[in-house]
Amino acid sequence: MRPGLKAMIALFERSGIMLSEQEARQFWRFHTHLRERNAELDLTRITHFDNMVIKHYVDCSLVPQLIDLPSPLLDIGSGAGFPGIPIKIRRPEIELILAEGRRKRVDFLQEVCDLLGLSGVTILHATIKPDFDLPVQGVITRAVETIGRTLARVEPFLPPGGEVIFMKGPHCDEELAEASRRLGETYELKGDSAYIIPQTPHRRRLIVFKRREGAGPRARRPLTAGAAPLAAAAPQREAAEITSAANPFFKDLQKMTRARGIKKLGTALFWGAKNIAEILADFPAQAAGIIYCQGEDPPDLPLPNGLPAYVLARDLFRQIDLFDTRYPVLLVRLPSMETWSAAGAPPGCTLLVPFQDPANVGAVIRSSAAFAVDRVVLLQEASHPFHPKAVRAAGSTLFRVPLLEGPSIEALHPDRLPLIALSPAGRDIGRFHFPERFCLIPGLEGPGLTDTLAKAETLSIPMARGVESLNAALAAGIALYLWRRGLNG
Repeated sequence: MRPGLKAMIALFERSGIMLSEQEARQFWRFHTHLRERNAELDLTRITHFDNMVIKHYVDCSLVPQLIDLPSPLLDIGSGAGFPGIPIKIRRPEIELILAEGRRKRVDFLQEVCDLLGLSGVTILHATIKPDFDLPVQGVITRAVETIGRTLARVEPFLPPGGEVIFMKGPHCDEELAEASRRLGETYELKGDSAYIIPQTPHRRRLIVFKRREGAGPRARRPLTAGAAPLAAAAPQREAAEITSAANPFFKDLQKMTRARGIKKLGTALFWGAKNIAEILADFPAQAAGIIYCQGEDPPDLPLPNGLPAYVLARDLFRQIDLFDTRYPVLLVRLPSMETWSAAGAPPGCTLLVPFQDPANVGAVIRSSAAFAVDRVVLLQEASHPFHPKAVRAAGSTLFRVPLLEGPSIEALHPDRLPLIALSPAGRDIGRFHFPERFCLIPGLEGPGLTDTLAKAETLSIPMARGVESLNAALAAGIALYLWRRGLNG
């Protein structure tokens, strides 16, 4: 038996899942094909072997052990096949529909089904809309959009008694309560199970809504998560026109140019045609509104149904178009950020970010995405990652890297964590072999490392004489590149 396959089976067994010989072979073929195609197709940010097995294959495989799954089952936004493919491997009798909006990922899903010999699977190149017409008894999603948006999306075609299953992190009480409040006449909460992936620190929630019997006609609800929606696609359609600086919504937009306002409102602004196109294509659930300039011809954007649209008077639009893009501005919801536990370090690289310059925060997050860092922990000293300057530097990579909230840099101790620090006084990083699990900590801009962190393993990047130090974000990027090169070497 191949060492990798043996290690995969052991991780499944540690989590209480005993694979048959056929299931083990199918998971291994799935894994190897995913690894082979990931560099080209950007299928997953999780690339460490243990993490891929636990967070992808095991997590999805636990679902049919926790609940009875309906059939046919629609997997919305299947991406690289999660959770649909692992569920199909474990429950081959289920009729499965994999829906994915990106052509290359649709092709990948077909390759996987052919490779694994899976039958009873329909693959759709489509974004699921209210006019979906294939018969289903259930829907499952994994981190696609909010609970309320998905329930509204599937309401027109989900039959009475049909179920909607959500794979969520532990902190979803607010969106759960909002969905129950708005859609309680149509859906009942059938289950809310909190669990931990066995032998790991990873906490999960499995939430199941059931469409009520006799809930009335299946109206086509707008796909909004909060207040009454505005029509979505472009200013020539219905949109809210804002001409006064005293308008409450415009005042909120102004607050989103500062970190305090972003944190308070839970929303941020994105600029630039490329960034906006990437978010709408890859993270449509994060979009909260589109903002146009009065008198400008709107570009043709693939906006989600029900996305609120706003038209600002030219002088008001200029106040939020901070980088003079002269292009619509996208309003986005902040992703949920879990609190990082400093009790240990999981496999892979954990990057600890203390930077107070938002441009440095954005730059290092962009580097983290480029080199597939497992997680980025924003220390208390760090600037907000969705500050406009950070957004400009990071772009859509802000949604591509797991971001967590961490403690103060003063609370980090080398005797409690496998810390590796960057310092001009450290040893040559080019001769260093990174361990399997570690926390990388660059110093603060200017002051550098704390006295406590100076006692950790410190590495330096050799430079020409006369150059005192590199920019902190650049130094971190070089270190991440060397770590990733060592993994691939």
